[in-house]
Amino acid sequence: MLTLARTTVARNFTRSLRLNAAGGSAALHTLPDLPYGYDALEPHICKEIMELHHKKHHQAYVTGLNDAEKKYTETNDVKTRINLQAALKFNGGGHINHTLFWKNLAPSSSGGGSLKDGNLKDAIIRDFGSVEKFKEQMNAKTAAIQGSGWGWLGFNKDARKLEIVTTPNQDPLLSHVPIIGIDIWEHAFYLQYKNVKADYLKAIWNVINFEEAESRLAQALKD
Repeated sequence: MLTLARTTVARNFTRSLRLNAAGGSAALHTLPDLPYGYDALEPHICKEIMELHHKKHHQAYVTGLNDAEKKYTETNDVKTRINLQAALKFNGGGHINHTLFWKNLAPSSSGGGSLKDGNLKDAIIRDFGSVEKFKEQMNAKTAAIQGSGWGWLGFNKDARKLEIVTTPNQDPLLSHVPIIGIDIWEHAFYLQYKNVKADYLKAIWNVINFEEAESRLAQALKD
């Protein structure tokens, strides 16, 4: 059974706070390895972007999360703990989102960009009219984010349907089960695509791991 990366990271995050607050101990959050080489997504996402994005930006969120958790558990002062909430949300969300994001991608040579017949394709056509219309809507809503954030294809468990939603900054997607997430922070594309978000959003579909997305949807339908 597939365990969603978001759920796993979030559960470990909460468990870490509770254990430390109770005087116990928990392993620090760590940077996950990529399931492919830094150059594996070229020419759609270049090696330099992937190295900086993973080694520097994601690592910074992991470091910031560990630091915020440590400070949180070292004090019983309510005001101090409230003041740490922003750092916990930002860095915790950054860690959750990027852990999902890396698995969201796959080299074209390994099936990236290929949406096969199955439940995911059927659901996309049902909820958006066609695969192309879905991509157009997803790109438009993601490009429209002011500043930085994430575009998501999420599964609405109450409505039992796929929906496109966005989150600002590094806020994790909590209202839906994340099926596909696209990072629209400049560090995800600027070195290669400059300020042309549309080109980045068009290119990323060539390396979207639809097999992973299919697995996430299957798990969401079971829960």
